[in-house]
Amino acid sequence: MDKTEILKALSHPARVEFLEWMRQPEAHFSSQAHPLDMGICANQFEKRCGLSQSTVSAHLSTLEKAGLVKTTKVGQWTFYQRDEEMIRQFLTHLGETL
Repeated sequence: MDKTEILKALSHPARVEFLEWMRQPEAHFSSQAHPLDMGICANQFEKRCGLSQSTVSAHLSTLEKAGLVKTTKVGQWTFYQRDEEMIRQFLTHLGETL
């Protein structure tokens, strides 16, 4: 776990919001054609937040690099899911060290 990368990823409100949305995908991405247990397709974030594809991609890439999300490729699409274990480890680490 790279806590500096995680803190950097959490420093932007859009990335925090993405993580919040992924926590309850059925409440925020119910219109997705693919099953939500596959993860959230990148284009769903674009539709929800109104940011450009390249900006959404950069934010999701930062979350992935920090280890906060996992990806699954299906054809041309990439699906994103929170990495709950990494999030738990990070929160435990913060509780023990700060």
